[in-house]
Amino acid sequence: MTQDVNRDGVALARKTWRTLEPYHGGVYFSPEAADEYTALGVDATTGYFASRSAALGAAPPDLVIATFYNFNPQLVRRAIPAAWEAATPQRFAAARLSGIDATLRRILGADISSPALARAAELARSAAEASVCHPQGRPLFAAHAALPWPSAPHLVLWHAQTLLREFRGDGHVAALLAAGLSGIEALVTHAATGEIDAGVLRASRAWTPEHWEQAVQNLRERGWLDDGPHLALTEDGARRRAEIEHTTDRLAALPYITLGPAAAAELRSLARPFSLAVAQELLPWAVDRLKADRTDWS
Repeated sequence: MTQDVNRDGVALARKTWRTLEPYHGGVYFSPEAADEYTALGVDATTGYFASRSAALGAAPPDLVIATFYNFNPQLVRRAIPAAWEAATPQRFAAARLSGIDATLRRILGADISSPALARAAELARSAAEASVCHPQGRPLFAAHAALPWPSAPHLVLWHAQTLLREFRGDGHVAALLAAGLSGIEALVTHAATGEIDAGVLRASRAWTPEHWEQAVQNLRERGWLDDGPHLALTEDGARRRAEIEHTTDRLAALPYITLGPAAAAELRSLARPFSLAVAQELLPWAVDRLKADRTDWS
């Protein structure tokens, strides 16, 4: 079905993902989640790798490197498998859910019991469950899809978006591989769009300046980047990056097409205030993008 997705389906996938993504993404900046990982005896970075990969079981570092894609392998190897000596994958998965539960309760307050959130959760779950029969080539998605669903609506919405974003993310990795980009090269091309600071991307994935400069040089030699003093895509590089994003959206479209345009629009309308509340508290960069591009966030 993904091969037959038209332009409307691609746009539907991107718009709906962007509206709901901050609601999921808050877990990576949640102080409550960090506290849960600390209670298990690890720091926040180790907690990130362990809690997100916990659905895979006690994954070896190479599996985490493969599925997470753009992190410096040395950073992963410092976290995995040491994390499994501190606690089981099941405890890390529970810590992650407990952390985001506390975060969402703090940020949303009484809204976690609202009919709007319950309806958004119902719609998002329908979209996510449409993907469950299509796990092929999507290891992180498949692992998370095998986890039990929570019962509280605010966690159903969060878990549904977790599945949808991992479904999309696995497809994005496939698109990057097909385009011949390594993990760090993908980060460099992202930075070259000007959407996010190169230093933030490099530091958050633990790449050294030397690694980064080598990736920049490689991309210049291959025609992705121009030779100017500032990091910038060439015309051909911008075209190829746009093709990657289009392919990612196309591969992610199945759940939203199954849900249908009207229901997806309803989901965006219902979920937007909750995503915005999380973004305002934890993801200020997402708020800026929301204000700058309301079409994608509608």
